[in-house]
Amino acid sequence: MRIKTISLLLPALLCLCVCSSGAEVLPWRWVFVESGDLGRPAEVQRIKQIVTTAGQHGLNGMVLTAGFDQLDLQGEDYFKGLAEVKATCESQGVEIIPLVFSVGYGSTLAQDPNLAAGLPVRDQLFVAGETEAHIVSDEPVGLVNGGFEELKDGKVAGFVQPDSLDRVISQDSSDFKEGKVSLCFRNFAGFGERPAMLKQKVKVKPWRCYVVSCWVKTDRLAPGRCFSMQALGKDRMVGEYIPRWGDTNDWTRLALGFNSWGNDEIEISVGTPGAKEGRFWIDGLEIEEVGLVNVLRRPGAPLTVSSEAAATVYEEGRDYLHVEDPQMDQRFEHDGPPIKLAPQSRITPGERLRVSYYHGSRSVPGKEQITTCPSEEKVYEIWAGQARLMAKYVGAKKFFLDMDEIRAGGTCKACTDRGLSLGEMLGDCITRQYKLLTEANPGAEVFIWSDMLDPNHNAGDSYEGKNYYFLASGLYTGSWEYVPSELAIVCWWDEIKEKSLAHFSGLGHRTVAAAYYDADNLDNTRAWLKAMKNVPGASGIMYTTWEQKYDLLADFGDLVSGRH
Repeated sequence: MRIKTISLLLPALLCLCVCSSGAEVLPWRWVFVESGDLGRPAEVQRIKQIVTTAGQHGLNGMVLTAGFDQLDLQGEDYFKGLAEVKATCESQGVEIIPLVFSVGYGSTLAQDPNLAAGLPVRDQLFVAGETEAHIVSDEPVGLVNGGFEELKDGKVAGFVQPDSLDRVISQDSSDFKEGKVSLCFRNFAGFGERPAMLKQKVKVKPWRCYVVSCWVKTDRLAPGRCFSMQALGKDRMVGEYIPRWGDTNDWTRLALGFNSWGNDEIEISVGTPGAKEGRFWIDGLEIEEVGLVNVLRRPGAPLTVSSEAAATVYEEGRDYLHVEDPQMDQRFEHDGPPIKLAPQSRITPGERLRVSYYHGSRSVPGKEQITTCPSEEKVYEIWAGQARLMAKYVGAKKFFLDMDEIRAGGTCKACTDRGLSLGEMLGDCITRQYKLLTEANPGAEVFIWSDMLDPNHNAGDSYEGKNYYFLASGLYTGSWEYVPSELAIVCWWDEIKEKSLAHFSGLGHRTVAAAYYDADNLDNTRAWLKAMKNVPGASGIMYTTWEQKYDLLADFGDLVSGRH
């Protein structure tokens, strides 16, 4: 059932401003600003200059992402900088609109990293020693010829490779990390547009955690971020790592951690999906099963340790000490903790244990992000505290929910026990966020990114022809049916702008266009303005830059405020 309270399609709210020339002007005219640190004077001055330009050219709002989810962790310099920005906004007639409460990008994880979305590991084998139990793989897992020491007829033994890849790859005995050679990739120009990737299938156990690692060296490799490690199951890619580094790097160890999901076989790929220039070397490619790396400890992600023989469920505190990963960075360059036995433990040396738990990860295919679990109650307790602190320190009358690109979730016990679809779960989360903000800030208006509520975008009945969305348990279909009608929707994919505007207008929502996107002109903005004409509820437009480009801000302001 769609949540409705009062209708927002009141004539007074839908009326457009009229400038002196007679042209219609949208009432909400904003600029989007990402701040690295309001505690730095140089950053504060940068934002103040943006605000001044915005105000002088007819804009009246700044959507600001500046750590508002972590106000309880901020220091004195942060609040001093925030006060300066507020003062400038007030003098320029530009209101601050905090960007808050991201699930897709890990809101609340600064307060507690255990609140990450969790993937299950089931019945992993540990063997007890005198004082500790350590992981032991049920079956050996490994890659053939991971050192690339053997070639056959120009092909890398053990791997599947595209035709003519032998023109790109060669062994290098003068520069290697392990063994006697490495594998060098170069001469990409003659290979065309095909990915230069080596592939090999390995047997795994379902619902286990693995790490694929290798050494890589690069020399003027371009374009940027064109090296990739991938893990592909029978129906979905379960992990990908694309390192963020410069074009030239010395030998670096890279690690991709992934959950095998329900697969008993995983295809490992390594290489470049689209290098154009330069070269790189690979050496020492290997895979191993790992245990308790990034293990989550929260009520909705329980850990159980059982005896394999007697099926005895052992007790934490009585039979083994509290288990946690002290590093807990959602990466996989570190080892997981052992299970330390308690002094009077019933676990005996040599005993085979079966351990089940949930782990976090940032290896979303093609991305690197950590998702917050929307079903754990502590998440909402943290958000409630931030909402109260924003009322105290910001005094905003508008808030922007940063609820886009939620690429994982629905897989931990807290989620599965609810018996809800992902769409229902997301709608419930957004509704609770809305209530937290409006209760702490009475009369506040709340905005949200469009994509996770748009059947034309990330909330359809399929995603790129698949029945799941990245590492989420399924799809977010129908999410728009479970959110307050008071929400205003910020539409941000210009290729589907007409469909998105029509969808949300038809549901009774006001809409804002997220325009611009770092081009060298304002053609995108003009197209959005044209699309919004005669759309009921179309109420605003925003200068949206992902690359911190503000050269066209003044022209944007003049355009959308009817000055030219």
